[in-house]
Amino acid sequence: MNKEKIIGIPKAMLYYTYFPFWYGFFNDLGIKIILSDNTTKKTISDGASLVVTETCLPIKVFVGHVLNLIDKGVKNIFVPSIQSIAHKIYNCSKIRGLPDLIRNVVRGDFNIIEATLDKSEKDKNLIDFLTEIANQFDIKDFETIKKAQKAGFVVQNNFNVMVQNGLNFEEALKNAKEGKVIIPPKKEEKPISIALIGHGYNIYDKRTCMDIFKKLENMDVRVYSAYELTLEQLKGGMHSLNSTLYWANQYEMTGCAGHYLQDDKIDGIITLTAFGCGPDSLMLEDIRRKAKNFNKPLLNLTIDEHTGEAGFITRLEAFCDMLYRNKRAKILKQKEKVEQIIQRS
Repeated sequence: MNKEKIIGIPKAMLYYTYFPFWYGFFNDLGIKIILSDNTTKKTISDGASLVVTETCLPIKVFVGHVLNLIDKGVKNIFVPSIQSIAHKIYNCSKIRGLPDLIRNVVRGDFNIIEATLDKSEKDKNLIDFLTEIANQFDIKDFETIKKAQKAGFVVQNNFNVMVQNGLNFEEALKNAKEGKVIIPPKKEEKPISIALIGHGYNIYDKRTCMDIFKKLENMDVRVYSAYELTLEQLKGGMHSLNSTLYWANQYEMTGCAGHYLQDDKIDGIITLTAFGCGPDSLMLEDIRRKAKNFNKPLLNLTIDEHTGEAGFITRLEAFCDMLYRNKRAKILKQKEKVEQIIQRS
């Protein structure tokens, strides 16, 4: 299929996990990338208008971003189907069926650039998936595609190194695209520390998450996330909760929670989930039950297109106030113990 070498990528869903790789891959192939604009109220309402009410917020946002790309005049829009990332490790049905969803609900003059990655299939690997994509731009030379795959991994790995060392998502992505690796100075310690548990598309889309990182930082809170953890740490988190990996993005939830629940520097846990997300509801229930053993406060925030910012802020403030009180009480208790030891001696 002969297509102009331009591809539109929606800034939604797995963009927040894999875009550094796609940037390196498509650029090495000489394919220009056009991104959709940042999520706005219009993005969400446009996407929500085309799907059934029960559809989760991230999918509504994704549809809205596809519409935004069409409005920009982009003809080729990248909508892959990521079925599984390992044997019997699956994505949710909505992620797996994204190409079919877009094909059936979005009308317009555009082509879906799709391919299927299903590592549960025997002998199906990443290079086959990438070849399927490249072929749609009449790029068929295997060595060229293999070289582009390597370029994608370089950008992705550089991005991972920076976010694991505390650089925020946007700065890490900017540097990785420029071929830079910048390790930031160690962040200043705050009175309390919170682990924010959620998928990248929920916690890094500033519109859908109400810019929660900034709100917490303004409350003098140090925020940690799954992006700062290595795969080994996430696996260790899964093990600490005695959980079995089934969902492809389970590390971001269960693995991340398991790691931070046993981290003494973390004073509380906030989970951010989308209303109506089946896999998240199962993972959250698992985290809630097992978090009791670690004696750490846990707050769940559920978001959809109707979430109000005022109520969102109120719940954050109340939770942080409680953590501050707990921290002060703990310090006073430790001080009393020290004084008692001194008196006895």
